Amino acid sequence: MGKLKSPLILLSIIVMVILLLTACSSGNPAISEGSGDNSTEGKSNKESSELADEQVLDISLSAEPPTLHPAKLNNVTSIIVLDQIFDGLTRLGPDGEPELAMASDIQVSDDKKRYTFTIREDAKWTNGDPVTAKDFEYAWKYQLDPENAEAPNAYLFYIITNAEKAKKGEVAVDEVGINAVDDHTLEVTLKYPVPYFKKLIAGAYFYPVNHKVAEENPDWALEAGKNYVTNGPFKLVDWEHKNKLVLKKFEDYWDAETVKLETINMPIITDPNTEHKMYQQGDLDFAGNPTGKLPLAAIPTLKKEGKLKADFMGGTYYYTFNIKEKPFNNVNIRKAFTYAINREAIVENITQSGEEPALNYIAPTIWDESEPYFKDNDIAKAKELLQIGLEELGYSSVDEFPAITLSYNTSEEHAAIAQAIQDMWKENLGVEVILENNEWGVYLDKLATGDYQVGRLGNSVQVADAYTMLETYQELSGDNYTNWTSGEFNKYMEASITETDPDKRTEFLKKAEGVLMDEMPILPLYYYMSAYVTKDYVHNIKVRNGYIQFKWAYISEH
Repeated sequence: MGKLKSPLILLSIIVMVILLLTACSSGNPAISEGSGDNSTEGKSNKESSELADEQVLDISLSAEPPTLHPAKLNNVTSIIVLDQIFDGLTRLGPDGEPELAMASDIQVSDDKKRYTFTIREDAKWTNGDPVTAKDFEYAWKYQLDPENAEAPNAYLFYIITNAEKAKKGEVAVDEVGINAVDDHTLEVTLKYPVPYFKKLIAGAYFYPVNHKVAEENPDWALEAGKNYVTNGPFKLVDWEHKNKLVLKKFEDYWDAETVKLETINMPIITDPNTEHKMYQQGDLDFAGNPTGKLPLAAIPTLKKEGKLKADFMGGTYYYTFNIKEKPFNNVNIRKAFTYAINREAIVENITQSGEEPALNYIAPTIWDESEPYFKDNDIAKAKELLQIGLEELGYSSVDEFPAITLSYNTSEEHAAIAQAIQDMWKENLGVEVILENNEWGVYLDKLATGDYQVGRLGNSVQVADAYTMLETYQELSGDNYTNWTSGEFNKYMEASITETDPDKRTEFLKKAEGVLMDEMPILPLYYYMSAYVTKDYVHNIKVRNGYIQFKWAYISEH
């Protein structure tokens, strides 16, 4: 899965912060139009009569969660688990809109910059402690403390007064606009109005942490047990690393009456073929994105049978260039490699889940309309730009051009795409390409240290706003592995922050995307689809924008 800001890809981490988009049809009649859930049409009174005696859901994870600490997130798998066992101030409801969660009331000042949250009195941690405003203040400021290097998403808090200055050590963390007035009152002051703030704080990066437990035991999040305390619909009762996780309903959850599932079993199944076989045998109730992955070979049959469900994820699968060193320090070389790819062939013959070729960075679900910045499979233009780049770098011909290393994290799909692109670059540009794959953790370390030339990433945004996809590239930190920055790009991004007219703000963001595409530090490939299958007796699993929630799910008689 991709690194997310956030989460993810993951990506990142894939830059992974929270809104589940209303799903869009792929336009392919062979794929069921994902509604964002698996609901039946029955009302709540019918639901109760349908409930099976045993409310156990079996659903696999495609990888071991690298962390279950909200402040240290850098991947989708961790977010998937945390979204079930934590509650933020808000939670995205069944329709993808923010609902009150840990906050029982939210007051916003006239200038839209000061938020006052009332923490509900019936909110509890799994150890029985009350959830307090201090838990939110602690968790958020933890990420902004310069001493806590393992907080890759601190930049998401920079919309808060003094947050960025605190992370850079320019002011004390106590001067950040996050203040627990008392146990039940949290006051947050923003630098400027943020129209999607209530949605943003529903995300995993903004979850609270029990400050008493964390201060007494800094390693509280490493294992399931008495120290691992959460406040969501479910609680973590078992974590056998690289084997399985088990969640149980949290009986004292403030909205426990809504939660029907008693147990969620999450075996870790890294092989898509094994996952699909277990689903066919009835050992899994759900298979595919976002928790796992269906084997590529199975997708055509599932489409033909009408069993495959697919939703646009509001994100982009792309490659990132390391522009610090030759040859990708040259923009014409980067563009040549970008144009010399047949994306249509990739989505039709490899991914096969209704994906669309990405001819810009921002996913079409973010904007109603978006003009392509380049043509797909533009071989003539690619060769022209390659020749210009070769001359600028001092090569007399492509024969002198060094072999390129294309890196990706281990996955059947990533490997198939990389192999196809390897062939395209060889055939269309005459360039030798070496493929390199590593497990996710190792792969991320190589990207972070610049030990790569071209690498695979994905960005599935959790807030339906172009700013959240573009902000990664405002500075050399977080998920920006390109070593690219641009004053012009930053100018448009900063202008969008203070612009109150929606149309003018969109114009600034499109100009920022234009700079990104003109300088091409990244190579868009296709827009993500979440493809999955689920048993008929499983209802109300909410799948939107590449994320999943089980709070409303239930098992009917079967």
